[in-house]
Amino acid sequence: MRLFSHTDRPVHLGRYPMERLPRMPAGSAPFSSVPTQVPAGPGGDATLPHVFAPYIALYKETRDGPAAPSTAPIPEEARIRTDNLKAGCYFLDAAGAGTCRIPAAARLPGLPEEHDHALVILVEHGPMPDPNEDAFPWLEGSADAVADLRAAEIAVCMAGYLRNMGYDARAHFAFPDCADVDIAALALQCGLTESSDGKSVHPYIGTGFRLAAVTTDFRVTDEPPLARRSVAESFLSKGPAWWLGLGGSAGRFDRPASRALHLGPYPMEKIKRVDRPTTMVDEAKIKRVAKRAEFFQRALMGDLGDKAQRERNRFAVKNPYAFAMVPLIRGMVPFQHGETAAPPAPGTAEAERNARAVKGLAYHLGADMVGICEAKDYAWYTHDAAGKEVPIRHKYAVVMLIDQGFETMEGSSGDDWISGAQSMRSYMRGAQIAGVMAAHLRRLGHDARSQTNADSEVLHIPLILWAGLGEMSRIGELVLNPFVGPRFKSVVLTTDMPLEIDKPVDFGLLDFCEKCTKCARECPCSAIPLGPRIEYNGYEIWKPDVERCTRYRVTNPKGSACGRCMKTCPYNTEGLLTHRAFLWAAINIPASRKAIAEWDDKLGNGSINRTKKWWFDLEQIDGAAVAPRAGANERQLDLGANTDPAGQKIALYPPAEHPPGDMLDPRPIDRKQALERGAAAKTFGPGSGKPH
Repeated sequence: MRLFSHTDRPVHLGRYPMERLPRMPAGSAPFSSVPTQVPAGPGGDATLPHVFAPYIALYKETRDGPAAPSTAPIPEEARIRTDNLKAGCYFLDAAGAGTCRIPAAARLPGLPEEHDHALVILVEHGPMPDPNEDAFPWLEGSADAVADLRAAEIAVCMAGYLRNMGYDARAHFAFPDCADVDIAALALQCGLTESSDGKSVHPYIGTGFRLAAVTTDFRVTDEPPLARRSVAESFLSKGPAWWLGLGGSAGRFDRPASRALHLGPYPMEKIKRVDRPTTMVDEAKIKRVAKRAEFFQRALMGDLGDKAQRERNRFAVKNPYAFAMVPLIRGMVPFQHGETAAPPAPGTAEAERNARAVKGLAYHLGADMVGICEAKDYAWYTHDAAGKEVPIRHKYAVVMLIDQGFETMEGSSGDDWISGAQSMRSYMRGAQIAGVMAAHLRRLGHDARSQTNADSEVLHIPLILWAGLGEMSRIGELVLNPFVGPRFKSVVLTTDMPLEIDKPVDFGLLDFCEKCTKCARECPCSAIPLGPRIEYNGYEIWKPDVERCTRYRVTNPKGSACGRCMKTCPYNTEGLLTHRAFLWAAINIPASRKAIAEWDDKLGNGSINRTKKWWFDLEQIDGAAVAPRAGANERQLDLGANTDPAGQKIALYPPAEHPPGDMLDPRPIDRKQALERGAAAKTFGPGSGKPH
């Protein structure tokens, strides 16, 4: 929770107000030196870094590669290029970023001669548990190694992004044989750090960070080193403005208050808990479904025609920035499951203690919210994408939400050229977090598998619901969280480790969504229902027209994928104190909900904030980044759109009409019949004429 908005703060400035610090003249050398960054140790025998080896090998393998055959049509100005790279790092949750020319003293053997510029990346330590907390034995002494893993991930992505734009680039990070430059010296040179008592220090973070870098022939700004500060300059840069977060930067009071790590940064413990979800879930009626039934899979199989099939594998990654994440997302799939040690480690039999430790571990690694539930039988697919039967492996599910990032979404229409990258960023982060956690639990003697976007054996939505991370929303096949709204992607870890489960939540969302149709009004393809909920496969749900939604997202000509419903939802907020006040009213004063929804429109929430646009509109075609053929979506709010449900038709595809799970040939859809089923569906809620 923050006091002041950062609406007017460009993304490339980052969270910390480094722009307030005095700098040396351009081209200056730092006034002192710092030791070279060395690889971190693994910690004790029970600590997390012992399972990092496959990930380190993946980052080492992907830190270099061939550049695209032609350079992208982007501005020549070094400052614009620098701002783009720094914002790209902050979008991936770096705490700091800077650029400079590479001084001779920082070059090490093996660095290509043509690499004369560097992008330096700083990753802050994750929050650490106190010694008396249950996650502490797993994390003691691991903060450096965990930050190194995350810094390596960011560096590999940024290097890949530059290569996708036609420039040579290589990532460097603090694992053995993975750095051809002195990264600490580069951080000092570009003013990202300074020297204090012979140590590398960040002015606002201190020493709790790790560094990575990208070297390249891509020309960027030579940012100067930090200068020594007078007492007055120190007060102005780190005084009341910093403490309160004035000017849009992070404030000293931004950081979560001192509280147990397993509770996380959001006060989900204050949200009302209930025994069952607030929407009807008739578990006796729910039929398990196959991966083949998902409409993205149906598009891939040819069920939606040739165009959708052609575009299916590129729609979310057809921007060079998102495309840079693909090697890591796919590369982590083999690490999702593996051998389990035997017997289980001592001290891992108590469910309540295990739950606290697992949640603390997830929060340290970067998850934004965590809940635990039973891995319901009906949440497991019957068949995987290859048509093979899926076993029901585990009893428990650890469900984690990864925020897609308010700032970048604020600058987007929701369906432009950054939309796909917002998803890929969260899928990539989630794959690393859940994969590392699953490997750690297996090392402790408890079978576990990460269930990611790239390869999942379970449906995430019912698990998010049962894990108490939100309620079903009008958007349809999406659980909405009270603090980040629909602005997240999920990753799941299933396991047989004994875990205490959480209860579902009730924060009045059903009634709010009854009174608000903003997502449906703003949907580019009218796929979100304006009318009431229906019964679908045992669930009471606002069922979207998934065929129409999929077609638009897969074939969107002016962007990469689509997340406009998330962009325009009133729960997609910056997280200010004022927003918490509105949330409190929406939960506790039902009569205020319609007014809050209307006021959201009056405030212009969901509009494009052009200050926050940092990305280049580029499309990846035939291995090169080019200007998009059809331009870019720049939608603003459509306040005059028709919201009468009588004029909307929603197609419905129930399990009885799904293709067999092992069917790998196309099975064209029958939309006419699907529309008839949608019109005849049993409805629930106000205005339906039937009891809720």
